[in-house]
Amino acid sequence: MRLRPARPTPPALVAERGRTLREADEGGAALAVRGLTVSYGESPAVFDVDATFPAGSMTAIVGPNGAGKSTFLKAALGIVARVSGEVSVFGRPLEASRGRVAYVPQRASVDWDFPVRVIDVVEMGLWRGLGLLGRLTGAKRAKARDALARVGMEGFAERQIGRLSGGQQQRVFLARALAQGADLYVLDEPFAGVDAATERAVVSVLKDLQAEGRTVIAVHHDLSTVRDYFGRVLLLNVRRIAEGPLDEAFTPETLQETYGGRLEAAGLGALAAG
Repeated sequence: MRLRPARPTPPALVAERGRTLREADEGGAALAVRGLTVSYGESPAVFDVDATFPAGSMTAIVGPNGAGKSTFLKAALGIVARVSGEVSVFGRPLEASRGRVAYVPQRASVDWDFPVRVIDVVEMGLWRGLGLLGRLTGAKRAKARDALARVGMEGFAERQIGRLSGGQQQRVFLARALAQGADLYVLDEPFAGVDAATERAVVSVLKDLQAEGRTVIAVHHDLSTVRDYFGRVLLLNVRRIAEGPLDEAFTPETLQETYGGRLEAAGLGALAAG
């Protein structure tokens, strides 16, 4: 698929997408995306995707390698540029709601050789809004320590971040997000390359966040644990294939369409049924 020069969107489609975006906001969406397209060169990485993530939900974004899952998240959060599309966060434009969003990037995208301590990384989540000359108060520093304790890393506060294992590094980045006290947590492959103990710890924290009324969205690769960890799913392969509660969207038919025959037919029913 190649992108042609953009044509003006028909007024009727603009009006329809504006209406559905307002409906998503009025329905309590933490994140609503309409018509999102991202291109690297002439080929779209994400094409014309609509998605709604209700407040208080926990959603997995699932699809094969190269499907645009991480790109979709980054574009929705304004980290990469969009060719087109509208985004709202809790019913407001993204720029007006950034303080309510915490983002955990892929671990592989971080320079772990940077000479910084674990506690410094967590405190980075508290600098927003302080300005260039701002200083962290004692209460904020205590908040960072509490976030480390929540992920079981309080004993590593003074350790250089590059000396940690992959699972420990992931816990620290989750602690940084927790320190922000956000309402929407967006995680890009939080379980990639981590040990089983870290995966269990991260899932426990994410479920606690949902129980507190927060919203969680995560790119996830292990189809066998989707039903154990999440209540909703967005199946993506450049385009949106399906979205919604697992019983509606996570089915043998939608999995087959998403993965294009890469999954064995015999295992599709088991995956969808959990």
